[in-house]
Amino acid sequence: MSDWAALERELDRWEEAGQAATLWWRDDDATARTAALDRLLDLADRHGLPLALAVIPQAAETALTDSLEGRAAGVRVLQHGFAHRNHAGPDAKKCELVAAALRPEIAGELRQGQALLAALCSERLVPALVPPWNRIDADLVAALPSLGFGGLSTYKARRLAEPVAGLRQVNCHLDIMQWRPQRRFLGTAAALQLLVGHLEARRTGEADADEATGILTHHAVHDAEAWRFLEDLLPRLAGHPASRFPPPDTLFAAPADRVPASSPQSVSGAA
Repeated sequence: MSDWAALERELDRWEEAGQAATLWWRDDDATARTAALDRLLDLADRHGLPLALAVIPQAAETALTDSLEGRAAGVRVLQHGFAHRNHAGPDAKKCELVAAALRPEIAGELRQGQALLAALCSERLVPALVPPWNRIDADLVAALPSLGFGGLSTYKARRLAEPVAGLRQVNCHLDIMQWRPQRRFLGTAAALQLLVGHLEARRTGEADADEATGILTHHAVHDAEAWRFLEDLLPRLAGHPASRFPPPDTLFAAPADRVPASSPQSVSGAA
């Protein structure tokens, strides 16, 4: 069975079971209007898919709003840390959102980041935090609701839907880029294995069935192969009757506040 056939078969199994295979799409490191960002947004528009754009507040330019003008309502903005700057020690993995004991100003920076993004694109802003490098200190996670965040998104299958009261976690499970030993597209076989693997784990009860399967992209560093993969993947997902892409703001809502997952077609026409 080919890699693409395996994806089709997995989605078929969701359909045969009468279940919706919920998915979502997050793109990290947005700061400015660029040809790559416009290309990404064109893809979302073309296939009627919601997109969660993780924006770095300190680096965000006012021209970023020009890219969002006229785009479908399904494009939403999440807060990508504050400055995307490493504050971990020399022997630790990169992390901006370290413990407050190590960096007391972190809470103030996150609040400042919220204010910057609210001024830039308040109508599209979702109160969810995407930690740079997908890392955040556990004590800081506990403080996020008091800082105004209702959502958190990192990488790999979540352990808990609500790591603390009032905080909804929805992660990504396929990063289409390989970062080491060199930065390039992960490869079709490896990417689809991650995507199908999480869908299958949800369907069989090995992972949280309620966590939408997340696709993570990084428009600023895509090579030609990464763009080609998205051109192949997105219409397959948008066109399959089992797949559903809930709007990003509903993904991070409390269960009682959620609306039913929408089909790609109905999402693209949302007001």
